[in-house]
Amino acid sequence: MTSSNGRAQGTSQSATKPPHLRVIPLGGLHEIGKNTCVFEYGDDIMLVDAGLAFPSDGMHGVNVVMPDTSYLKENQKRIRGMIVTHGHEDHIGGIAHHLKNFTIPVIHGPRLALAMLTGKMEEAGVMDRTILQTVAPRDVVKVGQHFSVEFIRNTHSMADSFSLAITTPVGTVIFTGDFKFDHTPVDGETFDMARLAHYGDKGVLCLFSDSTNAEVPGFCPPERSVFPCLDRHISQAEGRVIITTFASSIHRVSMILELALKNGRKVGLLGRSMLNVIAKARELGYMRAPDDLFVPIKQIRDLPDRETLLLMTGSQGEPLAALSRISRGEHPQVQVKSTDTIIFSASPIPGNTISVVNTIDRLMMQGAKVVYGKGEGIHVSGHGFQEDQKLMLALTKPKYFVPVHGEHRMLIAHSKTAQSMGIPADNILIIDNGDVVELSPDSIRTGDPVKAGIELLDASRNGIVDARVLKERQQLAEDGVITLLAVISTDGVMAAPPRANIRGVVTTADARRLSMWAEREIGWVLENRWNQLCRNTGGKAPEVDWVGVQREVEVGLQRRLRRELQVEPLIICLVQPAPAGTPAYKGRADAEPDSRPAPRGRSARDGGGRGRDGAVPAPQRQLVAVGAAAPAATPVSAPIAAAVAEVSAPAVPAPAELEPEPAGRTRRRRSAAIAG
Repeated sequence: MTSSNGRAQGTSQSATKPPHLRVIPLGGLHEIGKNTCVFEYGDDIMLVDAGLAFPSDGMHGVNVVMPDTSYLKENQKRIRGMIVTHGHEDHIGGIAHHLKNFTIPVIHGPRLALAMLTGKMEEAGVMDRTILQTVAPRDVVKVGQHFSVEFIRNTHSMADSFSLAITTPVGTVIFTGDFKFDHTPVDGETFDMARLAHYGDKGVLCLFSDSTNAEVPGFCPPERSVFPCLDRHISQAEGRVIITTFASSIHRVSMILELALKNGRKVGLLGRSMLNVIAKARELGYMRAPDDLFVPIKQIRDLPDRETLLLMTGSQGEPLAALSRISRGEHPQVQVKSTDTIIFSASPIPGNTISVVNTIDRLMMQGAKVVYGKGEGIHVSGHGFQEDQKLMLALTKPKYFVPVHGEHRMLIAHSKTAQSMGIPADNILIIDNGDVVELSPDSIRTGDPVKAGIELLDASRNGIVDARVLKERQQLAEDGVITLLAVISTDGVMAAPPRANIRGVVTTADARRLSMWAEREIGWVLENRWNQLCRNTGGKAPEVDWVGVQREVEVGLQRRLRRELQVEPLIICLVQPAPAGTPAYKGRADAEPDSRPAPRGRSARDGGGRGRDGAVPAPQRQLVAVGAAAPAATPVSAPIAAAVAEVSAPAVPAPAELEPEPAGRTRRRRSAAIAG
């Protein structure tokens, strides 16, 4: 047995026993979105869904968030196929991207979900990386040698949605997918509760169940319950009606089109995903509306406002979505009018609340009437509440239980609901992405975890935004950037004064002061770190680690700015190499000696930072080439000459403008910065 803290209570698996069923979520745990799950037995791997999530406010330049699929790439030869439960982006949005990295032999799923997936795959150019097989309710498909999957019709906010009964060598696993029990579905397709009860009577080894609304008591209201509230707001509107909702909420969109027809309004569509989803749904028969109900957005402006309804994306405050652009006055075809009634028929996904309320505020400031919030009755969830979850547990009667698809507090609440239904706490696991659930007929436990995390994609959905790039973007957005040009010869001489450029930094220091500080940092690096950054190979020109020089200067200047100005901008140091023998620049800071000693055990030019008597020699601020006399000057390249000429004009700032170095300041070794 295993307790809810995830520690194994059963005996270890014997080598003579058959392997455990391993279930590995790579996304969807302790979060909302990027639902991706791996089922593994022997040499067979089956995937269930592969979704995406949307970036948080701090993920600058990131378009979508994907799960880390390193484990699948390493084991791609064992992948036998994928099962898709329904067509929401958090369940299919990552498939096209993953197919660029590994092949999936076959994908089984509902017609609507696979129709939407086809467009994504064609756009990504990966149609040849898999085979798409559509399924109908109660269809059974075989995946590999060990998995048999039955598709059980459920009800959700999207049409053509399924739960799964997965038969394995160790027993039957029910994977609910996203669900609620809607007894009056818009499309008439009711939840196949009889099939769930059939498996419950046969015996369900483990239930993996949606936890999104585990904190909410009662039953989730049916989708049809929003119809009269939407009807009231549309019929009472004196001007245009603008409605935003999830494009993939086929049932909600169907009701809005029905109400537009009822109230004599023509419909204009805005947003690429809204256009694509409605086109696919109408083509497959999931949505019925006459062709003349729709009017191109460029023509609908010619109709009276009382006869107009605009249906668009932007319910989550996405910056590039149609309604967000309208709220900022940036949309080329639609501007807000004071007579508009704007309806948010959706609730904010966790993490999007600030973006949504900002959009609402901007719309209200322009005089529009905005209808939003739970009290208006214009939105219901597609995920079951506590009583829905109890009904699922009662029908399936699982031996073991694992709550999935939700944040941590939701998983905890769902586990308590399961305990109230008679499942012992020792039979429940609370897991995280990358944890491995090992199931046998008589035990459930966690195995060694696999690598899990996130992949951040830019707008192209091809480029990966790694942690370093994301940190730099955050630093750039929060504190600005300082660029620095340093001219250094290959024999370790500063050949021109550094030039600093400030962008987006709130500071009282000007470019001249920053240049002076940069000059000190460069001088310190050349005096105390040059021997470690330059290697004489016996040839004419030594090998210089210019990247190391840049990083040393960047780290030093960043520390100074943090200490002097309490700011931490992104610092970019560009080093322009000059030929050996280039005349040394006579520093402007000669009158302000830097009293910092060289690091203990680190040499200056002569290999020793301290004199024989232990005294610290004063730093040499006028940098010259090594030797008693400066070598004859060699011609300077055109770029260097231009840089030197350009920066020689500014006057030296008065001593009163500069802050003296703190006495006795020491510098730690910065080799770690170079290594990093």
